[in-house]
Amino acid sequence: MIKKIIIGVVLGVVIYFVYGILTTRSHSPQDTATTTIGDLSVSVVYCQPFKKGRLIFGEESEEALVPYGKYWRLGANEASEITLSQDVTFAGQNLAAGSYRLYAVPNAKSWQVSLNSELGEFGYFEPDYSLDVLKVDVPVSKNAEEMEQFTIQFTNDSTATQMHMMWDKTRVSIPIVAQ
Repeated sequence: MIKKIIIGVVLGVVIYFVYGILTTRSHSPQDTATTTIGDLSVSVVYCQPFKKGRLIFGEESEEALVPYGKYWRLGANEASEITLSQDVTFAGQNLAAGSYRLYAVPNAKSWQVSLNSELGEFGYFEPDYSLDVLKVDVPVSKNAEEMEQFTIQFTNDSTATQMHMMWDKTRVSIPIVAQ
């Protein structure tokens, strides 16, 4: 009898976790932001969580979903990944063409955005920081409208693109210029 109870409990826990994994995309669907400017193509694959009335950015003591000073995968589910078709300057720093894990450490006035060579990982787990290729500090600005869902978009001018990361009333923009 006890054996049947233990098997039932274990089976229930397994089903609960498998269901959670299989339905996570409906809570934070995957999206791809892309742009092309001249010969440069940039794409970011990420998952889009929703605000759902929660405090998004703030202090850990305030129970913010994304606490200041802590690793954030820039979305949900798998780690966000950026692919650049040619060498660029990324927020003023040289970066070779290729694909990178993209993550940030948000703070109230600036974010430290990092690119890491570790790909294909689930984003909940922090990256191997020794594989960081680039770190930049970028200022935070207020978004004109509140964004219910985390969104990455690009805007282009004749020589560069700006990658905008927006959620709630927060916006972080990073200039990307082809070399």
